[in-house]
Amino acid sequence: MNRFTDNLRVAIFPLAIEWADKKANFAAVRKAFEKLPAGTDVVVLPELFSTGFADDEALLRDMAERNTQGTIDFIKDLAREYSVAIAGSFLASTPPRIYNRAFFIEPNGDETFYDKRHLFSLSREAQIFARGDSPLPIVRFRGWNISMIVCYDLRFPVWCRCRKNSYDLLLVIANWPRARAYAWEHLLIARAIENQCCVVGANRGGRDIYGDYDGLSGIYDGRGMPVGLQTDADPFVVADLSRVLQDDYRRNFPVCNDTDDFELLR
Repeated sequence: MNRFTDNLRVAIFPLAIEWADKKANFAAVRKAFEKLPAGTDVVVLPELFSTGFADDEALLRDMAERNTQGTIDFIKDLAREYSVAIAGSFLASTPPRIYNRAFFIEPNGDETFYDKRHLFSLSREAQIFARGDSPLPIVRFRGWNISMIVCYDLRFPVWCRCRKNSYDLLLVIANWPRARAYAWEHLLIARAIENQCCVVGANRGGRDIYGDYDGLSGIYDGRGMPVGLQTDADPFVVADLSRVLQDDYRRNFPVCNDTDDFELLR
């Protein structure tokens, strides 16, 4: 049953991804779930949580999966066992293309997918992956309208625009290096302020050949104020988000009434 809740407890797990090692990454996620805070509604994993990213196209194609294979099966089992929704992204195959595919899996097995729209042209991602061509999904879960984007999408406010308050919570699933930490934090805050919605920035942890990622995950309310920050004491970044407070803020300061209308060209 998709029950309504005013307070939505969201937890980020900033997994230190083991490159190209699904077994190790699944084990780390499962171990972390043993410490999942009671009452959690949504858990957000980082971008490409089960594999990490590589610029070896042959290897990526070999690791890519359909929506009905091991990675999503693993996530569905966890979602059912812990009665939470789980979001993240994985290396997906829709032959002949591969995608950086976000997922939102509910405890009852309902699934929503979104293929990353903006591919990072400064790396080989834009050469290897296919670009998504669907608009942002909006999932109704426990009374909240939830949308999700992947990493580089965050830099494009028109793409992320919450028109007519169409969603209440934006999940940003990322592998964002510390070298660009200032941009990451301020873009998350900007998306929260301009859309008057809660924003969850779920970044990976650890290091890889592209840099250091630790300590960047955070959660912000509709005013852009931090409400959940990462600490060294717990594997999760957790925040309780209030729909009543957000709805009151939107009603008392109705910015959406003055926004510009536009049409996205694909």
